[in-house]
Amino acid sequence: MAVAKRDQERVGYAWLYGVQARKDGRERVVPEFWKEYADAWLQGFDGESIQGAVKAEPVGDQMEAEVDEAGVRKL
Repeated sequence: MAVAKRDQERVGYAWLYGVQARKDGRERVVPEFWKEYADAWLQGFDGESIQGAVKAEPVGDQMEAEVDEAGVRKL
């Protein structure tokens, strides 16, 4: 679902609330508050990722060489 940048946060929250509704055992019915972002809410409820979301890139092979030991040791 393509959205304007200002709406990305709202879409994210709608998706999260959909995920939580499924975990809480609620029905697959979009609450009135989320009607404008129903697609995102339903994707969250169904366990789908948000369409158009940027996936995290895997850590490169050079990461270990780029980070020194002091930067990754446990405190």
